[in-house]
Amino acid sequence: MGTGLRFMMEIKKSKQIKNNSVDINNLTDCHLSIQLSLDGFSFCILNTKEKKVALVQQISFPEYSSTPEKHLQNITDFFEKEELLQKKYNSISVSHVNDLCTLVPRPLFDAQNLKQYIKFNTKIYKNDYIVYDEIENHDMVNVYLPFVNINNYFFDKFGSFEYKHGATILVENLLNLYKMSEQPRVFAHLYERYFEIVVIANGQLLLHNFFTYQTKEDFIYYILFTAEQLHLNPEKFELVLSGTIEKDDDYYQIAYKYIRDVKMLEVRSNYSYSDNFTDDFKRNHFTLLNQF
Repeated sequence: MGTGLRFMMEIKKSKQIKNNSVDINNLTDCHLSIQLSLDGFSFCILNTKEKKVALVQQISFPEYSSTPEKHLQNITDFFEKEELLQKKYNSISVSHVNDLCTLVPRPLFDAQNLKQYIKFNTKIYKNDYIVYDEIENHDMVNVYLPFVNINNYFFDKFGSFEYKHGATILVENLLNLYKMSEQPRVFAHLYERYFEIVVIANGQLLLHNFFTYQTKEDFIYYILFTAEQLHLNPEKFELVLSGTIEKDDDYYQIAYKYIRDVKMLEVRSNYSYSDNFTDDFKRNHFTLLNQF
């Protein structure tokens, strides 16, 4: 089977939204953000000089990458053919979205014991490469397993770049947005097959976790289970939603049925967007748009 035919079969769908006021043929003042997950990836071009979001593109694979080799092949097939990913950028950042991470309070953290922190959340193999992010101004460290073979591919392709875990970006941004809030808030950020829960009260992180879901009943069960474990009353805390969810869809409706106060995440940004970037789209790509 030729490479071109394989490429066409592996990509399930590709969605692109562009700001036509930005010249994407001249990207020397631009930053490229890339977000990786097992079922696809997305990338964003930011014009840092004009403070504009130039383009966001989402690429989905038909199924989860079953092996690291398959994952890398899916990524390289697209990267080698997409002209925008062949251009020269002023800076590049990469985020890794997976559930292979754990948050550790800074006073308990020792960089010599990375495997000890994460072994309770996921199976660790002898040659696994474990790294960590410091969550700035919040006295926490995120220990995780990156997609190391894809990082190596990017090093060969782009040279130096910065990378973080997606949970680092999500938690850091939510803590900064709601640092003055005393009311308990439960945040649910949805992806296609799992979602992250972040709970914040009095400007402090109470919990971060991942849950796999297939139905709206799974979704609300894990939210209510988390609330019960933290002794949060569904009549009194605020549930804030983002990711692959829209107001009045089935997931929003079942949340509103069981929880008194449900809101969509407020969209804030230091960059300007054209009108075709809807608030739902910005919430869907919240971590990608805020990783730089």
